[in-house]
Amino acid sequence: MLEEKKKAKKLDGEEVIAEFEELTRDAAAVQRETLRQILAENADTEYLRGLGLDGRTDPESFRSCVPLATHADLEPYIARIADGDTSGVLTAKPVTSISLSSGTTQGKRKYLPFNQELVKSTMQIYRTSYAFRNRAFPVESGKALQFIYGSRQFTTVGGLTATTATTNVYRSEEFVPTMRAIQSQCCTPDAVIFSAPDDFPQSLYCHLLCGLLFSGEVRIVSATFAHSVVLAFQTFERVWEELCNDIRHGVLSATRVTAPAVRRAVAALLAEPNPALADEVARKCAGLSNWYGVIPALFPNASSDTTPAACRSSPPSTASEGWIGANVEPENPPEAVTFTVLPNIGYFEFIPLKTGDGADAAADSCYAEAEPVGLTDLAVGEHYEVVMTTFAGLYRYRLGDVVKVAGFYNSTPKLQFVCRRNLMLTINIDKNSEQDLQLAVDSAAKILAAEKLEVVDYSSHADVSRDPGHYVIFWELNAEANRDVLQSCCDELDRAFTDPGYVGSRKAGAIAPLELRALQRGTFQKVLRHYLAQGAAVSQFKSPRCVPRSNSGVLQILNGNVVETVFSAAYD
Repeated sequence: MLEEKKKAKKLDGEEVIAEFEELTRDAAAVQRETLRQILAENADTEYLRGLGLDGRTDPESFRSCVPLATHADLEPYIARIADGDTSGVLTAKPVTSISLSSGTTQGKRKYLPFNQELVKSTMQIYRTSYAFRNRAFPVESGKALQFIYGSRQFTTVGGLTATTATTNVYRSEEFVPTMRAIQSQCCTPDAVIFSAPDDFPQSLYCHLLCGLLFSGEVRIVSATFAHSVVLAFQTFERVWEELCNDIRHGVLSATRVTAPAVRRAVAALLAEPNPALADEVARKCAGLSNWYGVIPALFPNASSDTTPAACRSSPPSTASEGWIGANVEPENPPEAVTFTVLPNIGYFEFIPLKTGDGADAAADSCYAEAEPVGLTDLAVGEHYEVVMTTFAGLYRYRLGDVVKVAGFYNSTPKLQFVCRRNLMLTINIDKNSEQDLQLAVDSAAKILAAEKLEVVDYSSHADVSRDPGHYVIFWELNAEANRDVLQSCCDELDRAFTDPGYVGSRKAGAIAPLELRALQRGTFQKVLRHYLAQGAAVSQFKSPRCVPRSNSGVLQILNGNVVETVFSAAYD
């Protein structure tokens, strides 16, 4: 239950909202001041000294002197910090730890600087989200059933702890008192939250058990990502009888929970048999129709909250680089959720995006870019890539997230996440780009080469028509391959996606086995003809590497030319 470290008084939500109103009334002025603070504080850092700012802190000088940057541009500087360089490489204040991004390229996780300023902005996001949520859905004091999980840590050469940004936040001194102040004290012991990632099924089981033990006190059911709540209650459908048995006898399952530290922590909460609670849970489960309404049935005093704030700008993401905004309209349905930018937690720019023909940007578009614009210069309905400058040493950093402007709250924009610019395949928290797909195909193609076969062309699709979703890879080969060869290729494709979000989801059963569909010869020629019929030019044609569900024409061609289908056994 994230043990108490310091007391905190209950948060005054109306006071927080008043502060938010003041911040967003003149967002342009707040942005100028935020940039001034960042640049003044870090003027003597190696990175900024080399760019010719000479102490200037105005937006015009900043944009003219400091180039747009990607992680590759900053990676050498971050690597030096991780290796122990404390000379003020990117920030004047110390980098306290390293955050690891969940997205990877070529199996390599990105290192990002983490410091106390990111903790402060995270707490501001939490407080703001809570204030608006509590205004819309008032809750009394109680506990929170939070499906949150710590991540594995290691120490860099320079002695810094490296882990996910969320774990860095969970372990901060500010986290517990903030959770208490916003009435979100977790009902699960720390040992469960910070157990080894390989113990995820045990942690999930214990989250459910602790939630039931405190069911009368649970006021909030939440998770960083909505998918975690879905997965939790899909699991509950399978294990509820075992949970009732544990509660009835006051003894934790010896098969479901084996980690000693986790067993000790949860066993202390079980304490003694509670047949009355077990009977109540069983009665409620028996009364449900196809598990509809399971959360309000089990936790009648709770509200469901799965989108309290935007990690960066997208729900399937952690706050590795930094935060952008909070959900200040929690009454909106999930499909209409927006995140309102807090103008004091970073300096934000936005690259306008258009397709080649001037149409709105989309996930599979080839974008034409314009010069970045400021936070208050956005146009409603337009698409942009987010660029951020933070107190943690990222300057004009391209996030790669595409957002659409849904409107404004006072003078600050409300954003909707659209897609990742280079993200081809995703189902929940997994992130695989076109390059990741290429590497997977190259790896599996080595098996074909031994049989004197080769891939003529390929594509992919994230199939979410059934739950859990799974990746589908379409292959056109130069000759027929036997089923054993295709099976080996399929297994290798599945293993070759090394993104931690994908691997973890596959091991947890949150993503189903990858499917390889072998196509008739000439299938991609049919795809070409399909695009030509729509006015595309041969000179500009490129086979779509990931076909979204919305592209029904191409999916119909691919699915209509399948000659063999195999499913991966890589994680069996």
